[in-house]
Amino acid sequence: MSENASLSGCIGRIELGFVEREATPRLLMKLSIQLHLAGLSLSNTVSILEIFGVERARSTVHNWVHKADLQPEEGRRPDHVAVDETVIRLNDEQYWLYAAVDPETNELLHTKLEPTRTNVIAYSFFRELREKHDVDDAVFLVDGAKPLNDACRRHGLDFRYERHGNRNSVERVFREVKCRTTSFSNCFSNAEAETANEWLRSFAFAWNQLI
Repeated sequence: MSENASLSGCIGRIELGFVEREATPRLLMKLSIQLHLAGLSLSNTVSILEIFGVERARSTVHNWVHKADLQPEEGRRPDHVAVDETVIRLNDEQYWLYAAVDPETNELLHTKLEPTRTNVIAYSFFRELREKHDVDDAVFLVDGAKPLNDACRRHGLDFRYERHGNRNSVERVFREVKCRTTSFSNCFSNAEAETANEWLRSFAFAWNQLI
């Protein structure tokens, strides 16, 4: 599928049920949301709107993205699932980002942002993943992280240690997330945890449409 076809399909999936009295044409709102999620900065997205004769603040586009409440599709049935965790900073605080990716399609299946890294949180991440997707028969690809290994055992899931190979798919997601944050390479600036979580869900939606 071409990039243009992917972009068009993604725009068609963006719902604007939150809009009541917005003067901006809906197609331009959808285009703005998609361009920002695809990697364009808020400033550059606003500049694109200006080409169409529409002047909007960066905060307005930001609000459109979050109010759209975009979610990756559920109900996937992958043969393998690559799972990993990485550190993300929200201002001066350290958070742990958990992610699960289908290495065959590179689709992002589930994300979870937590302030700590514990066995309980890892177990909760796998529970949420199992609720969203049919993964009980999948082989989970994990590294040596004890919380992830422990969670797989407690859920009765088949898993194997793999440092590279198919696990590179989740590493690509982490690299892209860190490239999209606004300060340095791994920091959300001026963002609350829930705002970052909303952005991650929106990012997952866009990522799955454009890969």
